[in-house]
Amino acid sequence: MVEAVDPGVVKSGAYKYEDGTRYIGEWNTKGQKHGMGHLLLPDGTRYDGCLAGGMCSGLGVMAFPDGAKYEGEFMQGWFHGHGVFWRADGMKFEGEFRGGRVWGLGLVTYSDGSNGFPKNEGFFQDCRMVRRKRCPEVVQRAQKIAYMARAQCQHV
Repeated sequence: MVEAVDPGVVKSGAYKYEDGTRYIGEWNTKGQKHGMGHLLLPDGTRYDGCLAGGMCSGLGVMAFPDGAKYEGEFMQGWFHGHGVFWRADGMKFEGEFRGGRVWGLGLVTYSDGSNGFPKNEGFFQDCRMVRRKRCPEVVQRAQKIAYMARAQCQHV
């Protein structure tokens, strides 16, 4: 079996930036992070996943120093698409994200496993629920995308 290689990827390697950021992964012809990689920022934030043109793009996992974590889709460096975000206190949101914010359909689950009463499921804009609506398909898709992001990162 021949593995498909991203045509933009020309080499693999590691680099430590002046600000303390470290990157291990694939690069393109322009010297940008591109393909699969591991990025560790000076504040302890870690990203594992796909990058394109130097930015987190595609499936990935981002873990923050306070214990918060996001698993899902990224676009141009932002949480964007479907995913799951866990706050450090154990609360999580499973659903849609736009431009780094909770935005779209999804479900909030509190650290005790409850979803609130009435259930915090519906349409969110800028992290606030604006309309209650059942959306089990969106929640399932977010869970599946998060699983795929986790699985992909374990094979890098």
